[in-house]
Amino acid sequence: MVSKKSAKIAALIESCGGRDLPAHYLGYFECFNRGMFYEAHDVLEELWLPNRGGPDDAFFKGLIQFAGAFVHLQKHSAKYQRLRPAAALFKLAVANLGKYPPLHQRLNLREVVGIANDWIARLESTRYLENPFNGENAPRLHLSERGEPD
Repeated sequence: MVSKKSAKIAALIESCGGRDLPAHYLGYFECFNRGMFYEAHDVLEELWLPNRGGPDDAFFKGLIQFAGAFVHLQKHSAKYQRLRPAAALFKLAVANLGKYPPLHQRLNLREVVGIANDWIARLESTRYLENPFNGENAPRLHLSERGEPD
């Protein structure tokens, strides 16, 4: 039996199949670049969970944490202000992604780590009192076509 969550993920990654990289991995970028950070997290988690302990364990975990940080930033109401947890997730993502070479799985990790560090600096500069995220300043992630950084 397919869970509702799995069915939703299957629909999200439907257009990502039949390529040279796993559909869940490609679906992460499709969702992330649309500002669907929670969905990006869910899509990649479905690939990561059965592969925990494998060579890409920390890589997938870092990307999941990276998207999760933006989930926290998307929550704008004061009641749900989650700026410190967002910064903590960015820091965990940096630590996990730093275990891999600058280009891994066709993703320029130097760029991703730079983005995470930039958001950490933005949050720290306001002492976690202001959310610098407005939806329009969300980063976009791109995979290299030839296995080399852009």
